[in-house]
Amino acid sequence: MARPISASHDLRRDEILNVAAACFAQRSYPATSMNDIAAACRTSKARLYHYYESKEAILFDLLDRYTQKLLLIVAQVEAKAQRQSLDERAALHELIRAFLREYETSATRHAALLGATQFLGEEPRELILDRQRDVVSAVTRFLRRAYPERLDARNQTAITMTLFGMINWTFTWLRPGGAMSYAAFAEEVIRLLDQGLASST
Repeated sequence: MARPISASHDLRRDEILNVAAACFAQRSYPATSMNDIAAACRTSKARLYHYYESKEAILFDLLDRYTQKLLLIVAQVEAKAQRQSLDERAALHELIRAFLREYETSATRHAALLGATQFLGEEPRELILDRQRDVVSAVTRFLRRAYPERLDARNQTAITMTLFGMINWTFTWLRPGGAMSYAAFAEEVIRLLDQGLASST
């Protein structure tokens, strides 16, 4: 009979993923070795292999969990909008706020998603890319519902990617405790979006 996996095992995996994400962000994925991750975790390389068979396995678990979290955020905002009877524009605003709340505490994971997915094998890479496409599709739906007079098949991709361009790279410049908070930045994004899309509707 197989031994059940203990809760401490999962907690240790979480710790390894946090440390690995920081290593990837600091050194880049290609420049980070299993030795580097083990040293940063203050454990042995052999012990690290007890949890993950390779560096790619660590990267995949990291991105697998993170992309699932992003899709969960979409679902949670949709549920909140329905529960609170939010109009379509208010629902989009809630989604922007929710993404930026997540980005504030997941900067290194987000950096790995944007910069290291390419290093996965073909099958796991496609799974992660499909999840990213699902997130983009969801945001496009929110935008089309919020600004139906402005978005159509011709421009919806450009507008959706413009929004992602505004929020996706915050890990490169927006620091917790800095001059602008993530919450304040979310409101600025919402204001700019409304000025650009709602002012002429």
